[in-house]
Amino acid sequence: MKYYLIAGEASGDLHASNLMVELKALDKEAEFRFLGGDLMQAAGGVQVKHYRETAYMGFIPVLLHLPAIMRTLRMCKEDIRRYQPDAVILVDYPGFNLKIAKYVKKSLHLPVCYYISPKIWAWKKYRIKSIRRYIDRMYCILPFEKEFYQKLNYAVDYVGNPSVDSVAQYMEHRSVSAETFRKEENLPPYPIIALLAGSRQQEIKDNLPVMLEAASSFPGYQILVAGAPGIEPEYYRRFTMNYNVKVLFDKTYPILQHSQAALVTSGTATLETALLRVPQAVCYKTPAGKLVSFIFRTFFQVSHISLVNLIADGEVVQELFGERFTLPNIQSELSRLLTDPAYSANMQTRYDDIIRLSGNPGAARRTAELIFQRLAIDD
Repeated sequence: MKYYLIAGEASGDLHASNLMVELKALDKEAEFRFLGGDLMQAAGGVQVKHYRETAYMGFIPVLLHLPAIMRTLRMCKEDIRRYQPDAVILVDYPGFNLKIAKYVKKSLHLPVCYYISPKIWAWKKYRIKSIRRYIDRMYCILPFEKEFYQKLNYAVDYVGNPSVDSVAQYMEHRSVSAETFRKEENLPPYPIIALLAGSRQQEIKDNLPVMLEAASSFPGYQILVAGAPGIEPEYYRRFTMNYNVKVLFDKTYPILQHSQAALVTSGTATLETALLRVPQAVCYKTPAGKLVSFIFRTFFQVSHISLVNLIADGEVVQELFGERFTLPNIQSELSRLLTDPAYSANMQTRYDDIIRLSGNPGAARRTAELIFQRLAIDD
């Protein structure tokens, strides 16, 4: 069968690539065409555009790049029409993908599968109307999403979290000792503070400078920045040149595994950090911090922004965003993570509940099986 996939950012590229591998294991004649990244390219198939050309976030960046985004949207629609896949598989990235879904269902009448639900449980609940109309089946990765959709009279499949797969695969096949990691990366024998400042340039620009300043306040530690896929080393140098810091690419998990604590921009990385049981603070800078905090408290349907706290349904890690994103706040929380063993140990104990709730490895395999079975029945 022919599959057309769309993933608009680094995490989507990772999860879509794992799904492609599992689909190929089930469907020996599988062909792929996609908008995605390097990992999807490595999995095989034809890449029509790299996600870095569409990965804009925030109202102003999206507005500034709207003509390019619309060109990509038109290109994708036409490419899908010509390709005539047996299924279109959309991975997160709702602003773009829900528009694709509408076109595919209304104009092409092709099956549409959605892997990794839009976060309509946080805001934009109205998107359930589009999901009902244009998505044949949703495959969710957060344990509370199934109940959320049931209340909206929309049936979904909970397949487990793909980050569980990624971390399990790393620990089984690529994990190295602290000594080996330091030797491979030529690192001094000092405890590590990990900085994960996001996967997009705008996130890095907003978050990394303050993270660096906070982490550099602690002598006796070394700072490692996890470089994001698709971001050039030169971009990081703009922010790191005045600090004694090292940026490592494709080393996020070993950096975390051997860290004393981490400052993490909200997103998938917060859950990955918890799965590796690393004490963390979630840091996310927004413009007009006080206004953003007010909007979040007043209009959002959830009490937390990090996956860790959302899954736990309570405060496990500190969320320093909006008006709470300040250098003193970040320094204070990092100090507590580094110097208060009881505080960090309690956080790690709470992580155990999150690990249990996130389920067993196999999210990509379960999703591939459900998609393949559904298409086989419809065929």
